[in-house]
Amino acid sequence: MNSKTLFYILKRIVLALVTVWIVITITFFVMRAIPGGPFLGEKAISASAQAALEKKYGLDKPLHEQYFTYLGDVVTKFDFGPSLKQRGRMVIDIIADGMKTSAKLGVISAVAALIVGVVLGAFAALRRNKLVDKVIMVITTAFVSMPSFIIGSLMLALFSVKLGLLPANGTTAAGLILPIITLALYPMSYITRLTRSSMLDVLGQDYIRTAKAKGVSGTKVIFGHALKNSLIPVITYFGPMLAYIVTGSLVVEQIYAVPGIGRAFVSSITNRDYPMIMGTTIVLATLIVIMNLVSDILYKVVDPRINLE
Repeated sequence: MNSKTLFYILKRIVLALVTVWIVITITFFVMRAIPGGPFLGEKAISASAQAALEKKYGLDKPLHEQYFTYLGDVVTKFDFGPSLKQRGRMVIDIIADGMKTSAKLGVISAVAALIVGVVLGAFAALRRNKLVDKVIMVITTAFVSMPSFIIGSLMLALFSVKLGLLPANGTTAAGLILPIITLALYPMSYITRLTRSSMLDVLGQDYIRTAKAKGVSGTKVIFGHALKNSLIPVITYFGPMLAYIVTGSLVVEQIYAVPGIGRAFVSSITNRDYPMIMGTTIVLATLIVIMNLVSDILYKVVDPRINLE
């Protein structure tokens, strides 16, 4: 690794940290600017009881003091504090429990989307304007156009309610099949179209024609030159996509009752659970900036000609 690459990586790490800090700051102050509070929904709570709860969780202190205390705990101890609604539980423990399911769901969906998308995209490019190419494009266009809640609802109604083939609840291994398919369909379709477009562009390049003219086998031209160089746009998309999927689609986890981090995030917003909202926001933001950084670095691995600046 040369000094230029190392400097680029260090610069991106610093920018990533700044981005996470900006997300924390904006979320913290905007959340507390919204009228209401986490204890207003408590049944028959008196003013004195509410004041005691606010004192217990430090919500009675000046806003700037709460901010710096929270920021210090996150930076030095990675401590998001206790949940205001799930009494007796720490936010980091709730997030860890949710991530066990969301990570498993997301990684399987992302890998499946990548493999199937690249294969279908390359196949469609090699069969350009043939019947199979048109069928693939029609199907992928339909899945790209349909929101995840529509796909999830249709699959739930068909495979769980009507046919009874798969569980409707995502708390078991079999129950995760439909959420995985639902999460994978959109990125798989997008990667298919991206791979096809990129590969068609690469196949028209001069060096591909030169390789063919020199008698290089078709298999080597496709896999050694065309497919490898056409993966650069896919890597650009795959990094942020993986972060998005791993954190768990909020809508998909709600539809299939998957006990992941996305469902916990929605619940925390509804309940005005400040520490839980902050904790999940930080985790999601961190995953996104990390995967963006990784995808940028992978450019250099796939194509050494790319200069990192």
